[in-house]
Amino acid sequence: MSLDSFRDDLAATACALAAEGKGLLAADESTGTVGKRFAAIGVENTEENRRAYRSLLASTPDLEDHISGVILYEETLFQDSVDATGQPGPPIISLFQDKGIVPGIKVDQGVEALPGGLPGEGWCTGLKGLQERAARYYARGARFAKWRAVLRISPEGSPSELCVRENAWGLARYARTVQEEGLVPIVEPEILMDGDHDIETTAAVQEWVLRLVYEALAHNGVFLEGSLLKPSMTLPGMGCASAPSPDQVAEFTLRTLERTVPVSVPSILFLSGGLSEEEASLYLNGINRAISPAPWHLGFSYGRALQQSCLKHWAGQDVAAGQQALMARARANGQAAQGFYVAGSEPSDGAPLFEANYTY
Repeated sequence: MSLDSFRDDLAATACALAAEGKGLLAADESTGTVGKRFAAIGVENTEENRRAYRSLLASTPDLEDHISGVILYEETLFQDSVDATGQPGPPIISLFQDKGIVPGIKVDQGVEALPGGLPGEGWCTGLKGLQERAARYYARGARFAKWRAVLRISPEGSPSELCVRENAWGLARYARTVQEEGLVPIVEPEILMDGDHDIETTAAVQEWVLRLVYEALAHNGVFLEGSLLKPSMTLPGMGCASAPSPDQVAEFTLRTLERTVPVSVPSILFLSGGLSEEEASLYLNGINRAISPAPWHLGFSYGRALQQSCLKHWAGQDVAAGQQALMARARANGQAAQGFYVAGSEPSDGAPLFEANYTY
């Protein structure tokens, strides 16, 4: 098989994920990261509890009204569900598919220190054996993939050119590889919120990063109509003295994207990157209000900003309460993806979600 064999299917999947008023549920946290989330609510990190929680997500009534796709961790992709009483059920992936929610899979294998880079810089691993793994995931029912590259802005000069180019090339090699096996690649060059730099600095760095990413994608012959972009919103560092307004975030984010992202990309799905649930909705709403029509679908691919309240209300026991909290934030972001979310109109935990040097 080759990319050309899947070209029509890749384009169709990308368009399905770019459905109006919808976005992705990023439920691809590693076992270690889930452990941190569970510890915060007093739940033991066991396979049984992970199965129960992810079954809760997959069985949430009407989730498909606002969620077009779900990013899964490998364990979940091959895991069977349980119902609210603990009885075994069908594969978790089937619960999502029955709702018309497209399943996807995290395929990178984490970040390692970058030899020759500045202190703290890394590169994303997982290219070895990726083609074989992608074929296995496709056979299981996954139809898109995700690979997260991580960059940081620091007073010491990060990101270095070596770091930017290495991560851009890794994203491009991954994207071409999974397209060869029928999976739509989500290209995710995340710029962390760590630091005290201003929004102008972030904008300059992000523009540079995205230019090199799309240059690398072109060199590798990636089919852009069958790909998606998952960028950070253009935000200052968390330690910056002046917090941006939604209008300011929209202005800088859209300027950066208009300068760098080809219109052939069907959708841009923003990551929440440590924003609170409400902040993630308000900033997304501001972006969609600021441009209409946009040359791309402007949606969301949120993990913590969709699940924080859900986890808190579930607390290992109350499935219905967890599902209600998940739906509240799914509705909020579905509305924000169309530019008509009203601040505070949906309940939210409201807790800050920023973690320095965030890994998962």
